[in-house]
Amino acid sequence: MSPRARKGRTRRPRRAAALRRRRRANDRLIVLLMAAALAVALLVAVVNWLLAHWWILVVIGALAVLAGGGWFHQRRQAARWEAVRVRGLRYGLGQLDALHHSQFEDAVRELMRRDGCPNAVRVGGGGDLGADVKATDPYGRRWVIQCKHRRAGLAGSAVGTPDLQVLNGTARQIHGADVAVIVTNGRVTAPAVAFAEQQRLHVVDRHTLAAWASGSRPLWELLRAVPPPRRPTALS
Repeated sequence: MSPRARKGRTRRPRRAAALRRRRRANDRLIVLLMAAALAVALLVAVVNWLLAHWWILVVIGALAVLAGGGWFHQRRQAARWEAVRVRGLRYGLGQLDALHHSQFEDAVRELMRRDGCPNAVRVGGGGDLGADVKATDPYGRRWVIQCKHRRAGLAGSAVGTPDLQVLNGTARQIHGADVAVIVTNGRVTAPAVAFAEQQRLHVVDRHTLAAWASGSRPLWELLRAVPPPRRPTALS
């Protein structure tokens, strides 16, 4: 067989395969066009039907408005109840003693929020650099709080000078604190109290914590020598 004949035989299957591919492509295009035409026809029919029965659109719109209004009302009601809950937040010492240390940090954060610090956040954990809770009070002061929870309360180990040294080394330099505080439900040693006074740190011991958690006054009214407000406010 001559080369030309062999070449002709090779071309015929290729042409047939290309023709089949074109036919399949044309078939898919026809199906897509028919589907699009059907969708347009259906849409036109629905629009015409709704125009003929316009009152259904009014009913649907009214239901949507009612549903949206109900959802918005529920959100507002939930926010109001949350505000009431926060304002009425109280803890007893027994409750605080029974908490896990991370829950104790959460409780301190919630107490700061109750007192008017909506941005209070718990940051305690590995690598917290001495800051368990951070908050900004209504007077613009930045609070950095280290929490020392003792499951045994007064019978637990006392907070000592080394704990205050950690807070003193990080609160202002790293966290930018205006008020650096250590909070415990246990005891604080006398040397630690003296160190805190020297370094302008604030100690919330079990007695002060009881007064604060009971909701009598915000923390800045229970502590001595708190820095003055950063900015005038309605509370100033």
